[in-house]
Amino acid sequence: MTEAMISSFWGPVTSTTEWCEANYTHSSYIAEFYNTISNVPCILLALIGLTNALRQRFEKRFSILHISNMILAVGSIVFHATLQHVLQQSDETPMVWEMLLYLYVLYSPDWHYRSTMPTFLFLYGAAFAVVHSLVRFGIGFKVHYGCLFLLCVPRMYKYYIYTEDVAAKRLAHLFLASISLGSICWLIDRFFCKKLTPWYINPQGHAWWHVLMGFNSYFANTFLMFCRAQQLGWEPKVVHLFGFFPYVKIQKPKQQ
Repeated sequence: MTEAMISSFWGPVTSTTEWCEANYTHSSYIAEFYNTISNVPCILLALIGLTNALRQRFEKRFSILHISNMILAVGSIVFHATLQHVLQQSDETPMVWEMLLYLYVLYSPDWHYRSTMPTFLFLYGAAFAVVHSLVRFGIGFKVHYGCLFLLCVPRMYKYYIYTEDVAAKRLAHLFLASISLGSICWLIDRFFCKKLTPWYINPQGHAWWHVLMGFNSYFANTFLMFCRAQQLGWEPKVVHLFGFFPYVKIQKPKQQ
């Protein structure tokens, strides 16, 4: 990490985490320039997903999921632009809330007690937000987030093996590829920063993590929309905008 080249509008860094990007190189209002603007693709992709979910009247859970992706991206923008601890929570707390939403979307179709799961997840998310506002988590936050992600994996795999549609399976492959490549970028940026800093051009691994996770969220949401529509008998199929951009198109029974 190099020293700031421009004076800071936000004051000294107070966040518990900094990334391998020099601070305030482009503007006194943006601490980590590339880590900030790299969240924009996530917002645009989530907006596309939200538009599709509303236009075809998918269940509200998917609209909320796309909105949560946008909220997370905005929170990340605020955090990386300021590197203030109080705003670090605007990035990390929505990350946990988003994983709780994924758990609900993944497991609720087979949950026989309809009110217990959303009630528990809501209380869990609220409790985490309160505790996180009082306690400075370090590695504990990453372990907690990783555990929530791992809880989603068995259900995603179950959906994958029960899906015969080739185009839908391709969405799952894109999901796996984007999170794998994004994780490599994250790890390189995190653990090889001292070796990267002398380079004339910083590869901006964390910024690429943001971009790839924006696509990862879109692929995950689209795959889950396909699976849920299939459960409901809505005859889903994966079609491609401009011949390459995938989204789910459904045909609901006339009585619905």
